Amino acid sequence: MIALLAFLIWLYLFLLHGQFWRSTPELHPAVPLRSPDVDIIVPARDEAETIAPVIASLLAQDYAGNFRVILVDDNSTDGTAAKAGTNPRLTILTGQPRPSGWSGKLWALSQGVAASTAPLLLFTDADITHDPRHLATLVSRLEAPRAEMVSEMVRLNCASWPERLLIPAFVYFFQMLYPFAQVNDPASKTAGAAGGTVLIRRTALAAIGGIEAIRGALIDDCTLAKAVKPHGPIYLGHSGLATSIRPYPHVRDIWDMIARTAFTQLTYSWALLAATILGLALVWLAAPLYVFALHPSRPGFWLGLATWCLSTASFLPTLRRYRQPWALALTLPLVALFYMAATIGSAVNHARGQGAKWKSRAYGADIG
Repeated sequence: MIALLAFLIWLYLFLLHGQFWRSTPELHPAVPLRSPDVDIIVPARDEAETIAPVIASLLAQDYAGNFRVILVDDNSTDGTAAKAGTNPRLTILTGQPRPSGWSGKLWALSQGVAASTAPLLLFTDADITHDPRHLATLVSRLEAPRAEMVSEMVRLNCASWPERLLIPAFVYFFQMLYPFAQVNDPASKTAGAAGGTVLIRRTALAAIGGIEAIRGALIDDCTLAKAVKPHGPIYLGHSGLATSIRPYPHVRDIWDMIARTAFTQLTYSWALLAATILGLALVWLAAPLYVFALHPSRPGFWLGLATWCLSTASFLPTLRRYRQPWALALTLPLVALFYMAATIGSAVNHARGQGAKWKSRAYGADIG
C-alpha cells in the first residue's frame, strides 16, 4: 500500500506538478524596446569580501536607460561601504537603527526605496555578480509580456564537494515547492520569487503598501511575490547572467542556510512539521527502502524501483544545469534526508529560543 501510494505521488509530481523538474525557464540576453530609469538597491551587512566585484558588475551594466546603484550599508563592522568604492552612479546610505518588527534586510531595502526615484526598482543581494547584459534582460522581460515583477534563481556556487552534493538539490527542492510554470501562470495562485534578483515596478510595490507591508517577513522574496501576484503577472526563472559568489565550503554552512528559515516556512507549526517529515519520508525514502528490503519477486520491489527511477530522472535536468555528473541523482534520497534533518534542527533551535543567526543577527521574537 505504501509503495503504491509513493508511486502515485511521483506520477503526479512528474506529470502534473508544473513540470518543475525541467529546471526551466531561463532568461536569455535581450534588449528592451524601451528603457525606463532603474534604481538598483543593494542591502549589505558585513559583505566586505564580496561587495567590490558586486558593485563593479552593477555599475558596468550595458543599459540604454538611466540607472544608479544605492548601497544600504546595514551597520557593517568590516568596512563594507569603503570596499564598495566611489562612482557617480553609486550612492551609499548608512543604515538607520532597525525598528522593532522589521527584518534587517527589509529595513535596509525600505531605506533604499525611500531614497530612490526611478519607476523600476531592482533588489539584489550583496553577494551576486551580474553580466553586463543582465539589467537590460530583466527589463525586457518585465516589459514584454508585461509583468509587475521579475525574479530569478541566480546560479549558486557549486565548487566544493558539499556544494556539489547539496546545492543542486537546494535549487531542485525550491522548484518543487514553487513550480516556476505555476508561478508564471496568472491563473494559478502559486506565487514565489528568488530574492537574489527582483525587478519590480514602483507602482506594484506601492499597490501592496510598500516594503512596510511585509516588514516582518523572513522569507521576504516569496512573501513579496504572494503580495504582488494578485495585482498582476509575475515571472520566476533561472538566470544565466547572475552568479552568487558566496561560498558554502562546509556541510555546516549549508545546514545553517536551510535551518535559518525552514521552520519559518512551516509557520512554526509542530503539526505541519510532523506532517512534512512524514510526507518527505514517503516521497524520498520509501522507494529505496522497498528496493533494498524486498526480493524482486515482491510487487513492492518493482513499485519502489519505478518510483525511485522517476525521482532520480526528475533530478537530472538540475544536475545538468549545474554541470554535475548524473550519478549524483542516485544520492537524492540521502540528500533529502539531510534536508529533513536540517528542517528538524530549525524547529529545535526555535524551541530552544535560539532561532537562527545570519550576519551576527539572531532571528527571534523581534524578527532580526
